[in-house]
Amino acid sequence: MYPKNAWYVAATPDEIVDKPLGRQICGEKIVFYRAAQGVAAVEDFCPHRGAPLSLGFVRDGTLVCGYHGLQMGCDGKPVAMPGQRVRGFPCIRSYPVVERHGFIWVWPGDAAQADPAAIPHLHWAVDAGWAYGGGLYHIGCEYRLMIDNLMDLTHETYVHASSIGQKEIDEAPVTTKTVGDEVITSRFMENVMPPPFWQAALRGNGLPDDVPVDRWQICHFTPPSHVMIEVGVALAGKGGYDAPAEFKASSIVVDFITPETDTTHWYFWGMARHFRADDAALTDTIRTGQGKIFGEDRDMLEQQQANILRHPERKLLMLNIDAGGVQSRKIIDRWLARETAAPEPASAPAPTSASAQVAA
Repeated sequence: MYPKNAWYVAATPDEIVDKPLGRQICGEKIVFYRAAQGVAAVEDFCPHRGAPLSLGFVRDGTLVCGYHGLQMGCDGKPVAMPGQRVRGFPCIRSYPVVERHGFIWVWPGDAAQADPAAIPHLHWAVDAGWAYGGGLYHIGCEYRLMIDNLMDLTHETYVHASSIGQKEIDEAPVTTKTVGDEVITSRFMENVMPPPFWQAALRGNGLPDDVPVDRWQICHFTPPSHVMIEVGVALAGKGGYDAPAEFKASSIVVDFITPETDTTHWYFWGMARHFRADDAALTDTIRTGQGKIFGEDRDMLEQQQANILRHPERKLLMLNIDAGGVQSRKIIDRWLARETAAPEPASAPAPTSASAQVAA
């Protein structure tokens, strides 16, 4: 159901300070902790008696099992245990892990294929002209339903009627295109009144909130399950998406969707904004408002998942507004097919004279 040979956001740095963190990622039970050389990730299973290592503690950069005190290395090898010799203990699996751009990234698949250079570059995370605030939800639905939700923002009119929804979303045409492994769905609305969330954003940027605006939503899906949405409003007639900064409030909605099981996922959400980046109070206000909006999504998606599980025989309809989600699923399917494809058998090398002598 989900590609494993990919980088996923597993946690935020504040979740891994002085204690280990147990988290299931793509069906893998993993414990994260801060080792001497940085964040480490190993299988959440003590090789002694099978206790979760996440119930232990970290001492001098070493993970210690909370059951009998077995100390584990970040490579998955047992290091020491009170009164015992551990050299013959079995190793557990370790996972490639990188701390970058304000997130902890993990590769739950074949470690030999993990290339840190493949972690997406987040320009807003390293540019002082941008501010970011976000949070984490555990959501009881499969991760692809969340991707569908984010690649079709028509639902805003109904699910988020009191914050970001407005009837013009239904009326504006939607365009969808695929460029390589990226799916882009766009919607532009001209000369509309801003909904409550964007009224607050306009005020936050020192702009009037009671005049018509041009609004845009540009959703970008990239595998395995990342969605970045360019959103914003500009005073009507000032250029819309391309308006000068002094006439608009623009942001990027950040969505890192990390599968936990076939029917649950971790949702790292946030907003990166390109105005008044030094205003911490504004960041908190936006985070609170956005958290409520995504809480509404969570309620709908969990009920949707429950209905789908009750009626597995029913086929869901695909309309033109679903094109972004449909194309995103096709890319995920390609990644899954690539992972599950049987490798071509390697031809046996011709024996050298030396190997022939050994065989003889």
